[in-house]
Formats: sequence, structure tokens, C-alpha cells
Amino acid sequence: MLRNIVLVLGGAMFASGAMALWAGSYPAAILLMIWGAMFVFGIIYERYAYKKILDRLPDGKGWTRTLERFVDPKTRRIVTVYVKPITGERAYVAETLTSPATPVEE
Repeated sequence: MLRNIVLVLGGAMFASGAMALWAGSYPAAILLMIWGAMFVFGIIYERYAYKKILDRLPDGKGWTRTLERFVDPKTRRIVTVYVKPITGERAYVAETLTSPATPVEE
């Protein structure tokens, strides 16, 4: 939810900067367009490019497994999300299959 609010705010800032540029207020236009672009780029980068998939859980105590799981589109591996409640830190850990799944006979 917060991510969407910041994304809309960044887009509105960029659009306001474009209107200020059109109106001839160059310092305000540059400021608004730079900050708006930084907000939008930061949110998009964080959402799609920043999830580093680990092979094992990071060292340290306090990691809790969540119910959040997804398939990594690049590697096609199942990834489980772990969180450290004290700091809010998240870790994306790829699951390993110890044995292949057996088909169910009907």
C-alpha cells in the first residue's frame, strides 16, 4: 500500500514538474522532476530488481519463516520468504528439493 502511494506521489511530482517547466518556472520544474523520477525509479527498482535469491538462510538468530512463497521467474525455483521481526529485514531463500516428486496414480 505504501509502495503504491509513493509511486503515485512520484508520478504526480514528475507531472507537476513538467507543468512547471511548461509554465517557465525552471528551478521548481527541475526539482520536482528529479525527485519525482527518483521516487518512481526507486519503487520500480526495489520491486522488480532488488530481490536477491539466496541458497541458504543468512547467519544469525531471529529469522522466521513466513507463508509467503513464489516462483522466481528467472530461475523457476520456489522461493520462501523469511523475516527478522525485530528489524523487518527480509530474506528470499530458494528451496531445494531432496527428492523428485512422484506422480499420483489414480
